[in-house]
Amino acid sequence: MGFAAGIVLILAVLFLPLPPLLIDAGLAFSIAAAVLILMVALWVKRPLEFSSFPTILLIVTMLRLAFNVATTRIILTEGANGEHSAGYVIAGFSKLVMGGDFVIGVVVFVILLTVNFIVITKGASRIAEVGARFALDGIPGKQMAIDADLSAGLIDEREAQHRRRELDEESSFFGAMDGASKFVRGDAIAGLIITAVNVFGGILIAAFRHGMPIAEAADVFTKLSVGDGLVTQIPALIISLAAGLVVAKGGTHGSVEKTVVGQVGNHPKALLMTAVAMGLLALGPGLPLLPFAILGGIAAIAGYAIPRRWAQEKLAEDAKVREATQVAEEEARHSIKGALKVSEIEIVFGQRLSAEFIRKHEELAQRVAKLRRKFAKQYGFVVPEINLSDDFSLPARGYQIRIHGATVGSHELPIGDVLVIVGDGPKPTISGVDTVEPAFGLKAIWIPEAYAKEVKREGFATVDIMTVLLTHLSEAVRNNLAQLFSYRDMQALIDGLPPEYKRLLDEIRPAHISFSGIQAVLKMLLAERVSIRNVQLILEAIAEIAPHTRRSEQVAEHVRQRMAQQICGDLAKDGTLAVLRLGSRWDLAFHESLKRDQRGEVIEFDIDPRLIEDFSKDASRVISSHTEKGEQFVLVTSVEARPFVRMVIERLFPTLPVLSHAEIARGIQVKALGSIAG
Repeated sequence: MGFAAGIVLILAVLFLPLPPLLIDAGLAFSIAAAVLILMVALWVKRPLEFSSFPTILLIVTMLRLAFNVATTRIILTEGANGEHSAGYVIAGFSKLVMGGDFVIGVVVFVILLTVNFIVITKGASRIAEVGARFALDGIPGKQMAIDADLSAGLIDEREAQHRRRELDEESSFFGAMDGASKFVRGDAIAGLIITAVNVFGGILIAAFRHGMPIAEAADVFTKLSVGDGLVTQIPALIISLAAGLVVAKGGTHGSVEKTVVGQVGNHPKALLMTAVAMGLLALGPGLPLLPFAILGGIAAIAGYAIPRRWAQEKLAEDAKVREATQVAEEEARHSIKGALKVSEIEIVFGQRLSAEFIRKHEELAQRVAKLRRKFAKQYGFVVPEINLSDDFSLPARGYQIRIHGATVGSHELPIGDVLVIVGDGPKPTISGVDTVEPAFGLKAIWIPEAYAKEVKREGFATVDIMTVLLTHLSEAVRNNLAQLFSYRDMQALIDGLPPEYKRLLDEIRPAHISFSGIQAVLKMLLAERVSIRNVQLILEAIAEIAPHTRRSEQVAEHVRQRMAQQICGDLAKDGTLAVLRLGSRWDLAFHESLKRDQRGEVIEFDIDPRLIEDFSKDASRVISSHTEKGEQFVLVTSVEARPFVRMVIERLFPTLPVLSHAEIARGIQVKALGSIAG
């Protein structure tokens, strides 16, 4: 009711005469309202937070026009009585701005009118018009985006309704601002007309009704009219500025002072260059030194202080993030869900070993990072991060390497000793503790670190405990590459493919092979330490064979044959591949154990367990005789028997490569070392 009564009073002012006291109060209220609106426009974070602005703009414009009519009435009726006849606000503004000379007042009034009408109002009107057009054009796309997020489950129904309501409000707001900006332009034009009417009408009334001289009438009524025009144009200018600030915010979030100062301060170099430019102007001949020097100093201080303040804020923010992370980790550590989470790769230390490696944590972290980069380059995917933890239930100097929570290797490292690998050769003269090197199972000796130089002079190499640990870790990871190659790694490989290979993948998937089928093939390759870095060639090979078979084993064998050049290149030494062949007896035994279907494809491997025992004995004897000599070689068998020979051999010699005859690439020199014969 009070708001409605206020609107009625505004309309009443248009028709009822007001005493000077009420006119002063109304004009002061108009200026206060304009300043209040400007402050709100400065501090809103988004235009929609001031969505009532078009309505307020209409009301204050009508209020200002109503008092403009009231001042016109009192100027024309009481202006002949002197400068204070229309109230003290108009008289005060006329003296303050004009300084007693109405010509100055006319010039200032015209300038304010020009700034308001041509610069601010026209620009704000154009921004509102374009904003309204873009808001209306973007409604269908934004509606579809909201529906898509709702369908995907990213937002709930309440959030979707909230976004739709905001979308409607945005389009309505810019449309209303486009229309409300016309009020401001009309107000500026009305102010100019009313001022002209006051001047000429006042002179005519004073001269012909009150008998004042033309010069005196022109002086009095021009001062009153221009003072009235200034009183109305100043709040109109403030309102126009507020309208421009609101519609000009666009997509920026935050109050005006934060967005403007923050974005300008994002470029401290610009401030420093401004300081240099001001300094040059200060030293210029004929230019005042003080103002340019002060501005240059302020810009230089800001350009220097802002980066330091950012650095401090970033440090404080990083500290908060670290603290929050530590709190979250501590909560996860003590929570039941945290206990269920299993690290993909983890090294667990005993008490004394944990204290030793805490001192060398930085070096250990750097070497582990190099190890992961080496694996990524060698095998074509990034192995998971390696977590370090402690478990005081382990021996004090012991450690365990765990993959997916399962222990795949363990050993004890005497702190302060170094490892000397001797194998089956002579031992150093310095006595030590006999042991077995954990990575490859070679005979070795632990000796005190103080005797390392003497051992080196005897021709033996020494290995520190960190290198022993990392070598063991490296071999454990190599032996479990297939387990570590996850769905996430598979997706990363697919995402990194060139567009043409993504189209190839779309052709074969899922009609001929599934995503998990491709992952199974890659896992089979990694299980035998075959690098998948050439993923494009692997996909081409899969595309060739996938339409003809759905068995991952057969697909993997075909891929291996296509990758023969890479496999042999990784295993050959100086272009020569040393091979150990399967004897005729065992070739025939494995061949007869293969059961086939009607199409001749192998469907089962059925061999007498006693033959497996005999083959294992023969293979162990022959392979051991060559490995003891330090020779690097591969075992070669037939294409169909290769997977099954590998299945037996990997339990005896996990790192020995088993190739088929079809995997010997052209151009590779073959050196035959012998055969496994019965």
